[in-house]
Amino acid sequence: MIIVLQKVKEASVSVGDKVTGTIGQGVCLLVGIEKGDTEEEAKYLARKIAELRIFPDSLGKMNRALLDVQGEVLAVSQFTLAASVKKGRRPSFDKAENPSLAEPLFLYFVEQIRKFGLKVETGVFAASMEVFLINEGPVTFILQK
Repeated sequence: MIIVLQKVKEASVSVGDKVTGTIGQGVCLLVGIEKGDTEEEAKYLARKIAELRIFPDSLGKMNRALLDVQGEVLAVSQFTLAASVKKGRRPSFDKAENPSLAEPLFLYFVEQIRKFGLKVETGVFAASMEVFLINEGPVTFILQK
């Protein structure tokens, strides 16, 4: 799994004219599922995201986690994160998991985050989506297991 995490003031995702998810302060996650990814990895990354200290304390230091601030999560599936652009001019998606296997793992990952009591909104798996966000900081991390 490859996850691009962005700390946000707010974020939303739309499919066509319909907003499918919207959050306030928290994180926007772009989630790429690769061949061979497991529920164990999804569970590990869900915990990492919930407990990662990326929010400021009273001194402005990154000492508070998503759980501490009761932040919200917008999770958007993005198979292009599994692409390779090393050869040629067209991306190769050979490492991306088959959608029939990737979707259940993505949903499992989302449920693991919800188990921490956090609000989680999502886009629509495999749809063409528009993601709007206000990146706070900017603070962006790439997570992999």
